[in-house]
Amino acid sequence: MRRVSLAYLLVGLYILSVASGCISSMDEDRSSDSEVSYPSIWDRHSLKWQTNHTFSFLLEPGPFYPLDVQEAFIEVDTSEVWEVGPSVSNIHLSYWLPNNTIAGEKVPVIAVISPYFSYGQPGSESGATNVVGSGRGEFIFENFIPHGYAFAQVSVFGTELSTGCFDYRGLGEGLGIHHAVEWLGTQEWSNGNVGLYGKSYEGATQWEAAAMGSEFLKTIVPVSGTTALHPLLYKNGSAEARSQIMHMNYFSSTVDYNEDDLDNVCPDIAEGLFAGPVTYIAGEMDPYMQNYYDDRSHIDKAINNWQGSIFWVQGMQDWNVDPHQVFGGPPGINWYQEYVDEGFSVRGMFGQWGHHYPDQVSSHDGVNSGNGLEARGNMTRWDWAQDLFEWFEYYLKGIGPEPEQIVQIQRSDGQWRIEENWPPDDLDWIDLPLGDCTNMGNSWVGGAPVIGGASEVIVECPAFDFDIHISGLVRLHLLATSVFDGGQVFVEMQDSSTGIRIGHATMDIRYHEGGNEPTGVIPGETVTMMMEFQGLDHLLPSGHGIKLVMTTSGKDYLAPACGAACPVHVHITDDSTISIPFIERDGNRVLITPQRE
Repeated sequence: MRRVSLAYLLVGLYILSVASGCISSMDEDRSSDSEVSYPSIWDRHSLKWQTNHTFSFLLEPGPFYPLDVQEAFIEVDTSEVWEVGPSVSNIHLSYWLPNNTIAGEKVPVIAVISPYFSYGQPGSESGATNVVGSGRGEFIFENFIPHGYAFAQVSVFGTELSTGCFDYRGLGEGLGIHHAVEWLGTQEWSNGNVGLYGKSYEGATQWEAAAMGSEFLKTIVPVSGTTALHPLLYKNGSAEARSQIMHMNYFSSTVDYNEDDLDNVCPDIAEGLFAGPVTYIAGEMDPYMQNYYDDRSHIDKAINNWQGSIFWVQGMQDWNVDPHQVFGGPPGINWYQEYVDEGFSVRGMFGQWGHHYPDQVSSHDGVNSGNGLEARGNMTRWDWAQDLFEWFEYYLKGIGPEPEQIVQIQRSDGQWRIEENWPPDDLDWIDLPLGDCTNMGNSWVGGAPVIGGASEVIVECPAFDFDIHISGLVRLHLLATSVFDGGQVFVEMQDSSTGIRIGHATMDIRYHEGGNEPTGVIPGETVTMMMEFQGLDHLLPSGHGIKLVMTTSGKDYLAPACGAACPVHVHITDDSTISIPFIERDGNRVLITPQRE
């Protein structure tokens, strides 16, 4: 613990030097604090952590306390983003400053930007921006304000006290977010460095901000954050159930049902109501909605418009914002790798949790077998606050060593390890023709009323005579024949010995080349469905094999719009191949994480 105490003493000396005007630039900051150090990530398991709360805490408390909440309204010219709607709108935010700003010290800002302030039906709304949000807000408030950070909560247009249209992840919403970031970066108490934090939609707002390219936005920490709307709701053309109602659900939960709502209504509200059904029913007609989805794709814009750093956090068992948002994209694109290749500072933490924060212990308790339970005993990251602190200290204050650009990845049996990248750069592939596997007797997926048979295909492959550590995105190139302009195959991969789910993939045959663009299919045509599983990190022991269960839909995906009229004939032959990425590790990368005794 002496090293930690010394580190914070050095931080305190740094603060005093800033206050006296000795240090002026971030580059100078970084060079002057080279002596600041933290306990090695490899040694964290031997330190004492607070594990009796709903979230994690830093090793050392900070010396400052929060001042009273303050609020601001930021006027934004919205005359060119909405065809119908107010020409001027206001973004509302609340913020808390640490008491060291009283003496004139400038501090960085950590902000949560959200539609969830005053969210819900009248009488049952969530808290306003001037009330520290439970979980995400309390975590920042309790850990970071004491260490000299300001904290802000921002409501997007059309929510809480922010006026204008509720522009669901659209250009108008992005414009309002941009103005909030610019405002936070230019206040007299701000050091000009803004970091964003949050999960899910509050991760989407971070990518919206990055797409706008503010010079004040230095880092984002999206936790299972949505990077683009279309791949959130559709995977290779397969539609999630929520794709049909998502837009209206948000709109109905943000309005107040009075005359003030007139300012919240824009043409894209109606457009959003049609986006889901058009894409689901008529994939080939989806280009009619292309502008709608293009406006709501942010990760592809941020990589060109922004210069900053990313601490990427993702649940590998997340069915809400699935791993494809990080590791997928158009065919051949892995967004995590794209940002690394473009020179961004990127760090990753990928646990076997669902739609949760790394330290969200109560939610971790809810995972079930095949969806994280096997990793539960080593899941919760009680050192998450410390990991994030070291990241923010460097990128928002210029203090301490530059964080390593690494990935902390958890295997499905609970083991954590550190990789330079994920999927790993040194992976190999096993190609397994399905002709070597056993078809349990059916070759039609879906359409039971039409063909008079079972609606699922079960394929069991031979057991491996060695341990295989699957790591990456499994590929299934499945030869298939349509009987209609449509049809769908959902594949669950299981351990053939235990029956435990390993992972899944899904595809509408109209999207057989993969991605978001339909290529179509002619009835009777045989094509290769180029399927890709969600990211997996799983140890398959020697003596175990894989079993593929193919159905027309699974989990929260809708059946194809053509229903029973469009079964798909799958060819369980050597022309269909499953390709498994695997790695070999000797244990020297295993990371022991602090857990409750």
